[in-house]
Amino acid sequence: MTHTFPRGPAEVPAVVAEIVPEADGIKSLRLEPASGDKMPAWEPGAHIDLVLAPGLERQYSLCGDPTDLRSWRIGVLREPESRGGSAHVHEKLSVGDQILCRGPRNNFALTEAERYLFIAGGIGITPILPMIRQCEAAGKPWNLFYGGREEASMAFRAELTPYGDRVTYWPQNVHGHLDLPTILGTPQAGTAVYCCGPGGLLDAVEQRCEAWPDGALHLERFRPKDGALEGENTEFEVVLDYSGITLTVAPDQSIVDAVEAAGVHIPTSCREGTCGTCETVVLEGEPDHRDSYLTPQEKESGEVIMPCCSRSCSKTLILDL
Repeated sequence: MTHTFPRGPAEVPAVVAEIVPEADGIKSLRLEPASGDKMPAWEPGAHIDLVLAPGLERQYSLCGDPTDLRSWRIGVLREPESRGGSAHVHEKLSVGDQILCRGPRNNFALTEAERYLFIAGGIGITPILPMIRQCEAAGKPWNLFYGGREEASMAFRAELTPYGDRVTYWPQNVHGHLDLPTILGTPQAGTAVYCCGPGGLLDAVEQRCEAWPDGALHLERFRPKDGALEGENTEFEVVLDYSGITLTVAPDQSIVDAVEAAGVHIPTSCREGTCGTCETVVLEGEPDHRDSYLTPQEKESGEVIMPCCSRSCSKTLILDL
């Protein structure tokens, strides 16, 4: 018998209702429920999985209006070195096609703060758009610094135009990289920093925010940090406390693979430690964290693990599975 723990995200059969070119190399997709019913509710920062083909599943941030449950909107960048996902969206999807969505999930929720500082790089603008709308509705002060390769590659600018000088555009071909020393040089109490974009930008913002109050910075990654998945792979034992199973994780296995081989299913999505779908409670043992999702404080606590990619520093891990 196969046990499922925890419950996985909802599956939503959808129809591609509209495809709109938003900038050079970027298209938005509007997805409607195939059933004709409403889409599941979501909040700013949420993302969904698109099951594009067998073995081809990708995550995209929702960037539409959370109050509109008739459809979802996502923005997709055509990656120059696509691993298959963005190429499929840009080259194969057409209006009327049916597609399976999973979610929504929110690992990037807008927390309560006095004010907000948004930093977006390229397609990283997508989760920021509904956050700005929420700040506007709540009367919260905010500013956005939006960087891109050039103006022509920066999507959704028409939607940002009404916000005036609260939005600073920073095309790299004109100004170079975002001026993070100025933007983040002075820590501000009561300010929440939200950043989404390429890995290099996230790493730089993370470094600059080390002097900021704990919890001020919020990042979302869709690819692992450089070197995060590297390390020596040795054999170790995993005890599934809930299921009463003890198993061995081989050097060439992930914890998820070993657990699923034992008949216990863990919901996963990215399998690279970026989405948080497989987060599992550690009851005993020392995790070898290789994810790009948990904060340094969360990793130090050792309370949870991402079993899709992380391993064990101790000979045995006891997991709440």
